[in-house]
Amino acid sequence: MLQILETKDFDKAYALMDSSFPSDEHRGYEEQKNLLADPKYTLYAIYDEDTDDKNEEKYIKAIIAVFHFDDFAFIEHFAVNPIYRNQGLGSIILNELKTALDCQICLEVELPETENAKRRIGFYERNGFYLNKYSHTQPPLSEGGNPIPLYIMTSERAVDKKEFEHIQSVLFKGVYHTDQNPK
Repeated sequence: MLQILETKDFDKAYALMDSSFPSDEHRGYEEQKNLLADPKYTLYAIYDEDTDDKNEEKYIKAIIAVFHFDDFAFIEHFAVNPIYRNQGLGSIILNELKTALDCQICLEVELPETENAKRRIGFYERNGFYLNKYSHTQPPLSEGGNPIPLYIMTSERAVDKKEFEHIQSVLFKGVYHTDQNPK
């Protein structure tokens, strides 16, 4: 089910990302497309298996963007097409990804200040992720963007402060290309 995105399908994947995340939570089109050349970055797609490859374009059900580091993987974006939401597809994808990567996985979530944020955290908790309540701010992803206060969730177990600081340091350098928390 989980496949590396075919480059020709980037526009469809970006459209799903753009419609699923506020502009401050993803890069602009060119910046995002340039990530495909980064060896640490993989953009996976879940294609509609009922699409006939010869006669129709493949339909993307979901995307999941992952940075691979030495001791963990980071899910930067995970979006399910709205027509496939609430059908268990997200859980299937996360379980398949956890099996395929066989390492600790982390991701960022908004603070639990809205019902949507609370539901999202609950979804990840039901799928084996733990909320780490240490201060973390995502730097702006694009020029003119805003920093976003977030929490980091981890698979397998919650992390202690030292492990959190290591994860945060790797994210700042390897994903955001900065050395510090923008607070």
